[in-house]
Amino acid sequence: MPTTSQGDPVEGRANPDHGAPAAEGGVRQVDHPSLEGIHSTVEVPHHEAGFWRQWRAYVGPALLVSVGYMDPGNWGTDLAGGAEFRYALLWVVALASLMAIFMQVISARLGVVTGKDLAQCCRDWYPRWTRWPNWLLSEVAIGACDLAEVLGSAVALNLLFHIPLFWAVLITATDVLLLLALQHFGIRTVEAVVLVLVATIGVCYFIEIFVLPQTAPNFLEMGHALLTPGLRQVGMAYVAIGIIGATVMPHNLYLHSALVQSRRFQKDERSLRSAIRFNTIDATVALAIAFFVNAAIMVLAAMVFHGQESVTVAGGQVIHFGSGADWIRVAYLTLAPLLGTAAASILFAVALLASGQSSTITGTLAGQVVMEGFMRWRLTPWVRRLITRGLAILPAILIIGLRGDSSVNDLLTLSQVVLALQLPFAMFPLLHFTSSRRRMGAWRSGWFLLIAGWTSAILITALDIYGLPESLKAAWQVIVGR
Repeated sequence: MPTTSQGDPVEGRANPDHGAPAAEGGVRQVDHPSLEGIHSTVEVPHHEAGFWRQWRAYVGPALLVSVGYMDPGNWGTDLAGGAEFRYALLWVVALASLMAIFMQVISARLGVVTGKDLAQCCRDWYPRWTRWPNWLLSEVAIGACDLAEVLGSAVALNLLFHIPLFWAVLITATDVLLLLALQHFGIRTVEAVVLVLVATIGVCYFIEIFVLPQTAPNFLEMGHALLTPGLRQVGMAYVAIGIIGATVMPHNLYLHSALVQSRRFQKDERSLRSAIRFNTIDATVALAIAFFVNAAIMVLAAMVFHGQESVTVAGGQVIHFGSGADWIRVAYLTLAPLLGTAAASILFAVALLASGQSSTITGTLAGQVVMEGFMRWRLTPWVRRLITRGLAILPAILIIGLRGDSSVNDLLTLSQVVLALQLPFAMFPLLHFTSSRRRMGAWRSGWFLLIAGWTSAILITALDIYGLPESLKAAWQVIVGR
């Protein structure tokens, strides 16, 4: 087949590796496998093996993706919602989580069936001119997401060791060593470390909700809030948009379609069916856990902060609440009621640091996926990590250096605006490909996934557009320092 000087198929000509549909359940072997270092490195038992043997082999990719749904950006919006409106926005957390499940299930399906990630599909199936803008938008979104992880890790270091926030941001650049050490041991080790970090957060909040009587919430009130959705108070719509906008992240759609290819499964119809089934279960369980963590954060904020204007903490320090409250720092208090000791605050700071570090792992992997997928450029992991972290650190250093520690919330607002702007460029191609019989063959999304996926994408995009003027105004204030 004719190729360009870069080895790409000539536009308008069929490519047997990239363009043929998976009509009979077969997948193609692509020239440039996604995340080549971990591609097909995890053995999967035969599709006739028992449920638990198969499940153990497939579980993991969605866990890495779920970290993005529990990052500091989500914590900030959940805390604000609970503090201002008690349990009234729990239904928004549930709705956002449900839409996230639909999108991630569809992303995993694309990777399993086509043998390619979303970035590779966009490169191969869309006009050549779209590659550069798609890649640049994706890189900006990944940098914005990494900005939130930088801030989460830096605030945790500040709380744990009283390091000035400016220097804590600089220290986070060294986490490249953590990533390199983990990648050396393979994807299963990365998944295991992330599992421990997520469990640290989940167990703490589980104890708070279900064990300690002094912080037991009103379950009837919570149930009523979940079953009676509405935006009945002034300001609820804006916070609700923030919660939904911070949930589905564009880099996770690229990443999930790549991570599912770390499993080495057979290419026959029954094996494909089994791979789709277990990746669907994996995504549902992992994001359900993320929902419970986010709901627990909102519930705890409702109990600790709702109806109060300030809280006096150890040492007599008074922390005031309000629309401009630095909820990342206020969150430092949330585990104090949990254990009733000073260890609670330390534990929360450790959990916040764990959240930031686990998210940087997935952010770097997502950066590899989009760079290799759109541009077929390959960089060694440490170079890739330094570039990604450098792009995230520069705005943090600049703004914190000029305006001080009080700008953390502003930076998080700026990162969420960038993510909201890029999200449609990931969601709609994903749905376009998985809705196509030409691309997916017999494995195209069924009517339920089609309706759920397109409805979720349209709703998320509409809410982002609705809240965009206010978000852009806030972002501009961050930039100009007003």
